Amino acid sequence: LPKWARLTAPVAPVANRTLRLGPVARLAKATAGIDQRRSIPAFAPQTLRRTLCGSRGVPEVVPDVWIWADSFTDHFFPQNALAAIRFLESVGVTARVIRDDACCGLTWITTGQLDQARSILTRTVRTLTPYVESGVPVVGLEPSCLATLRSDAEELTGSTVGVLTFAELLERLDVPLPSLEGVEVVAQPHCHHASVLGWAADRRLLEKAGATVTQVAGCCGLAGNFGMEKGHYDVSVAIAETHLLPAVRSQPTAVVLADGMSCRVQLDDLAGVPTMHLAELLASTLER
Repeated sequence: LPKWARLTAPVAPVANRTLRLGPVARLAKATAGIDQRRSIPAFAPQTLRRTLCGSRGVPEVVPDVWIWADSFTDHFFPQNALAAIRFLESVGVTARVIRDDACCGLTWITTGQLDQARSILTRTVRTLTPYVESGVPVVGLEPSCLATLRSDAEELTGSTVGVLTFAELLERLDVPLPSLEGVEVVAQPHCHHASVLGWAADRRLLEKAGATVTQVAGCCGLAGNFGMEKGHYDVSVAIAETHLLPAVRSQPTAVVLADGMSCRVQLDDLAGVPTMHLAELLASTLER
């Protein structure tokens, strides 16, 4: 997926329009082994790094926070990082995006290509380590990618790198939080977020801000490429119907919080409901 995203990035709007054409979409799904009932996630019109980093000839300005542009945030959900930057700047914290290409290798890991994943992770740890060791906090916005740095990197390379979740960053900086009084939140923590990173900091922040939080138990059912593949669709839907979809249906006016790309794709496919990253939720209070 990261390879396809990098190749598609220069022509993302054209690629999205092409992949919405019935015959092309059916052929693309058949070629990639995707169930025909699934939608293909749309590429961002412009990547995060291209939007914010500009010319590589411009010297870096050392900020208060570095944002790691993982492949999913860079190519599919740059709005997560843009929202994080807006919110941080509103509380006097300067954030910048790391220009360097630093993929976590997750898609190679989940498909069993461990030698390739080890090579990719080794480069990424080497790339991110100087930023972390500089003393400036580094934050990651896609839970699955960040969890890979904390768990798989240790197993495959013998090294880890201390990148924070957005909630961990806000707690460390002890920034003032906006009021979320009266806001109901249905939160679907990504499985890697819950099991590897821990979701407790996110809950503490939301409740401190005044939100009423319903944390969905268990998996959304997509599980990365699993729920996209032929033969897994019915199982994927059944898992979503266990906890996630009933929770969303029972609170139709609630904000649906889903930081992970898999969870957002699943909710878009099966429920058609808008979802938000924690950074987007906090940044939305600035607009209000």
